[in-house]
Amino acid sequence: MPDPKGHEFRAAGPYDSRSPCPGLNALANHGYLPRDGANINYDMINHAAQAAYHFEDGFYIDAVNMVFQLDISTTSRPNETFHLRDLAQHDQIEVDGSLTRNDIFFGDDLHFDATVFDPVARDLGLDKISRKDKFVTIETAAKATKNRLDLAKRVNPEFNVSVHQHKTEYGTTALYLLTLWDEHQKAAPKHWVKALLGEDRIAYREGYNKGKSVKTNKQVGAMTQAVRAVVGWKP
Repeated sequence: MPDPKGHEFRAAGPYDSRSPCPGLNALANHGYLPRDGANINYDMINHAAQAAYHFEDGFYIDAVNMVFQLDISTTSRPNETFHLRDLAQHDQIEVDGSLTRNDIFFGDDLHFDATVFDPVARDLGLDKISRKDKFVTIETAAKATKNRLDLAKRVNPEFNVSVHQHKTEYGTTALYLLTLWDEHQKAAPKHWVKALLGEDRIAYREGYNKGKSVKTNKQVGAMTQAVRAVVGWKP
C-alpha cells in the first residue's frame, strides 16, 4: 500500500530539525508537519496529529504549552513556535531511558541509536513477526519499557530516577500503543511499531490506517495506567 499522495515518506536530511520523539518526526518525514521541522506552532501540530493519527482536536495542547512554559524554544518567536530539535533539551521534555535514543550522559539524546533500540525491538518481538505473532500487547510493551529503564539505570551513572522520568517513559509507551492501536485485536501491529520506532515512519506500506475512532487524551491516560499496572509501578 503506497504512502498517501503528498505525504510520501522522506527521511530527514542533515539540515532538517528533528526531535527525540518518533511520532513527531514521522509527521515531519511524511509532510504533515513542515519537512524541515522548523518553526512549528500549535495549529500545525494539532492538524497534523488529527490527519495522520486521528487524535482528538486539542490532543497536544498541554504538551505544546509545556514547551513554551519551559522556555526551551530557540526560534525567533519562542512563545509561539519551536524547532523539533528544541525538544531534546534534557530533563525538560526529553528524559533518560528512551526506547530509541541514548541518554544525554553518552553524548547524544537526539538521534536514533540502534544499540539502544535493538534490545527493545527484541523484547517487543519485532525480530520475530509471523502470521500467528504479529501484534504488540500492552503487557509486552510494558515489560520492554521496564527492561529498557532497568538497563539505562545500570549503565548510566547519572540516570535520573525522578517520578517525572518514570511517568514520561510509561506515558510515551502508552502513546505509541494508542497511536498504532488495532481496536479489534486490542494490540498494536508489530510492523507498524517497527516502522514508527525504528524508522520515524508511518507504516502505510505495511497497511497502517489511523482507525475509525478518534483517539483521546482520556484513552492515553487509561493506557498509561494499564502499562504501569503490568510492571507494578506507582507514582
